[in-house]
Amino acid sequence: QVRLEESGGGLVQAGGSLSLSCTASGRLFSDYVLGWYRQSPTKERVLVERELVAVITTDGIADYRDSVKGRFTISRDNAKNTAYLQMNSLSPEDTAVYYCKYQDHGGLIHWGQGTPVTVSS
Repeated sequence: QVRLEESGGGLVQAGGSLSLSCTASGRLFSDYVLGWYRQSPTKERVLVERELVAVITTDGIADYRDSVKGRFTISRDNAKNTAYLQMNSLSPEDTAVYYCKYQDHGGLIHWGQGTPVTVSS
């Protein structure tokens, strides 16, 4: 069983910064990907699918969605089984619930409980 503990998030004004962290524990593969996804309601108050924000491998290879490149930075401390997401120059379009995702090469996927990020204009 894998557990993901998320922290960070909250309310910030546009242009501000927030930092998220995600710590994995339990039966972990030696090689796994940690990532952040987000889910936000549409104007019609219908949830859309979770979209990838950033992911990082055990080797430190990172990938980002285009809209956050240059603003968000994902990093990882393998000794602590923790991934961090530094979010700068936040805009209201970044408002969402952010979820941590664990995925290993055995096909196991786990999600964190989600942490809300709200950016006011």
